[in-house]
Amino acid sequence: MRVPLSWLREYVDLPAGETGRDVQAKLVAAGLEVETVEQLGAGLKGPLVVGQVLAIEELEGFKKPIRYCQVDVGRANGTGEPQNIVCGARNFRVGDKVVVVLPGAELPGGFAISARKTYGKVSEGMICSASELGMSDDHDGIIVLPPEHEAGSDAIELLELVDEVLDIAVTPDRGYCLSMRGIARETAIAYELPLRDPALLDVPAPNSHGYPVKVADPIGCDRFTARTVTGLDPEAHSPIWLQRRLQKAGMRPVSLAVDITNYVMLELGQPLHAYDRSRVNGAIGVRRAEPGEKLTTLDGTQRVLDGEDLVITDESGPIGLAGVMGGANTEIADATADPGTGQMVGTTEVVIEAAHFAPVSVARTARRHKLSSEASRRFERGVDPQAASAAAQRTVDLLVLLAGGTAEVGVTEIIAPSAPHTITLPADHPDKVAGVHYGRETVVRRLQQIGCDVYGADDLTVTVPSWRPDLTDPNDLAEEVIRLEGYENLPSTLPLPPAGRGLTERQRLHRRVGRALAGAGYVEALNYPFIGEEVLDQFGLAADDPRRDVVRLVNPLSDAEPALRTTLLPGLLGALRRNHGRGEHDLALFETGLVFRATGDEPPAAVLPVDRRPTDEQIAALDAALPHQPRRAAAVLAGDREQAGWWGQGTPVSWADAVEAGRIVAREAGVELIVRQDQQDPWHPGRCAALLAVVDGEEILVGNAGELHPRVTKALGLPERTCAMEIELDRLERAGTGRVEAPHVSTFPVATQDIALVVGASVPAAEVETALREGAGELLESLRLFDVFTGEQLGEGKKSLAYALRFRAPDRTLTAEEIAASRDAAVAVAADRTGATLRGA
Repeated sequence: MRVPLSWLREYVDLPAGETGRDVQAKLVAAGLEVETVEQLGAGLKGPLVVGQVLAIEELEGFKKPIRYCQVDVGRANGTGEPQNIVCGARNFRVGDKVVVVLPGAELPGGFAISARKTYGKVSEGMICSASELGMSDDHDGIIVLPPEHEAGSDAIELLELVDEVLDIAVTPDRGYCLSMRGIARETAIAYELPLRDPALLDVPAPNSHGYPVKVADPIGCDRFTARTVTGLDPEAHSPIWLQRRLQKAGMRPVSLAVDITNYVMLELGQPLHAYDRSRVNGAIGVRRAEPGEKLTTLDGTQRVLDGEDLVITDESGPIGLAGVMGGANTEIADATADPGTGQMVGTTEVVIEAAHFAPVSVARTARRHKLSSEASRRFERGVDPQAASAAAQRTVDLLVLLAGGTAEVGVTEIIAPSAPHTITLPADHPDKVAGVHYGRETVVRRLQQIGCDVYGADDLTVTVPSWRPDLTDPNDLAEEVIRLEGYENLPSTLPLPPAGRGLTERQRLHRRVGRALAGAGYVEALNYPFIGEEVLDQFGLAADDPRRDVVRLVNPLSDAEPALRTTLLPGLLGALRRNHGRGEHDLALFETGLVFRATGDEPPAAVLPVDRRPTDEQIAALDAALPHQPRRAAAVLAGDREQAGWWGQGTPVSWADAVEAGRIVAREAGVELIVRQDQQDPWHPGRCAALLAVVDGEEILVGNAGELHPRVTKALGLPERTCAMEIELDRLERAGTGRVEAPHVSTFPVATQDIALVVGASVPAAEVETALREGAGELLESLRLFDVFTGEQLGEGKKSLAYALRFRAPDRTLTAEEIAASRDAAVAVAADRTGATLRGA
């Protein structure tokens, strides 16, 4: 909604020095979205005057018609002599009044005017078009003024070129602000000033002499007012002030009758339509369209009507789409010269329609026909039904005043019975909503300012004004009080959570894992939880792999990814591929999030009610319909783990780095992983580790880590030897000990013992390590594998595993005998379980 400040001042006596920026600040504080304040005429400097064309000389020999004009500008040029001006426009003749800008003036945009030679003549100024003055985009011809204006008079004031226009983005719930009346009311409230309501008019009572109207659908049209004006002058034009207000509001002047209906719509917010009475055949009706009926609307398009379309009819059929657009067969005729007599003929009698149509009906019709209009925008958002009579009367008054018409005494008004909407609320309800004490007097005053009738003491009965259909419950009224008292006056307070709540252990583990991986050098990459089944084929997953049991989306964002992910790796590997393709080759990415595993046993999801809170049983049934959603962590690596430099060669990532990423995650849950060789797609069968943890005395698989299979890296376009890890956090939480405690640091010295054990080549190092830990007992502080050796001297099928054992007691210095006993016990248990022998023994 574009609101000229000069027009707004007619309804509210704003302070003399108040600017558009000042009004903008007030309206924004009241909750309106004032996007811009346009400064019309900025940079315009006179003299800009009315001129009368005295003579026109047609210049020949140029590519386009050029005219050399003598124009009387009175004493505006200081001499009283005519100005000689070159002009290319053809829409004026000798005797016409035009707008002339004289040398020394400056037009908007910094266009300075001076006398200059052009087309072989000296042009002493310029005859202006509407676009050159910033009035509109019309540059087809120059402005021709009515003859009553005196040559030499100031055109800046005449054309109201200097003004400020507020551009307001009206939200759907504030339809009343699509009018000067609504904006003026908000401005009056913001400034605590009285409002001159333009809808307060003396309207005659309905009678039986009005134009006949039949409403067959009182639900779609609950109010219809019809007035008739006769004796209109077909040559009458819209005065400059009317045209300028329409232009400033963003509308194009068309003809006097149409301009008046548009003007009243902008003023009061009530859309209107004017019918040429001579083209209306019989009574006007309102009904639903017959399927297949046709109507040619004012835009010249023939439309096939739907059975739900609400239409305006006469005895010949539909003559308009109710609340959207009128029909071409009853439109106001332009004034034209009669070929026989030469007299100007056109519409001399009009029927004015001011009706109220159901918002939903208008919205559906406008969308069905892809026909949005100024009228439909207002009906969709809510129009004041009680303003129809005043809008019709205002239109009649302007037609009588400006077109010389005569208002017929007949007044047609059809009204469906309805009662005003009332709301009951406690007087302190706004206080409770805002957390601020307003008091009853403030609440009543603010509600009365927006047009409500308020009764009661502790419990208020509020009658909502007809122009505010958005006010339906107590919270709406509370919001009105709060916004008018000022959102900026609400204190900033933090809510106090009840004691005992906070993050769950699952959430804490999730956050600890993210911090630990970030601290280890990984970068978090968040991906959409959608996949296509093609990536599962690229992973080489077997047909019966549970990761192929995906949950499909009914309305996916992309047809290429119609399912929810069953693993985090596709998204991470896609991010790695994009970064690698853009020049980043040393990459370590991670993600934590949910995967979705369908079991096939989920019941159909129930439709929950929207008019009340669902019961606990209904919520539980909805949860049961969801697929299993375990929380996981995953990491992918490529390139070098350590950069090359003067210190030596870089260290490329390997499967061991992926395994270590799994250990980092497990340590945050207080779990020591068991690592064993495994075969699992999409990893390399010889470089894949199973990550296991102990839950209730049993080993369970919690994840996998290692180097991806070469065919997978090729299919996905990944760097060679890309590594990946994926682990399930929910299983780690079950295996963990809860909160991770900081280790106790002993003040006593550590004793280190190195041992090398020879075992079979097929014996996992993890089994040897487990046996050593159990045999060494509580004195063992840590154990680390630092060398793996194979060779002829060990024998075929043998390997040597060298471990560093650290022993320490928390309360004393260990003796050599205690250290040796723990070491020998560890070796004995390893020998018993894995067949290990001390190397060199």
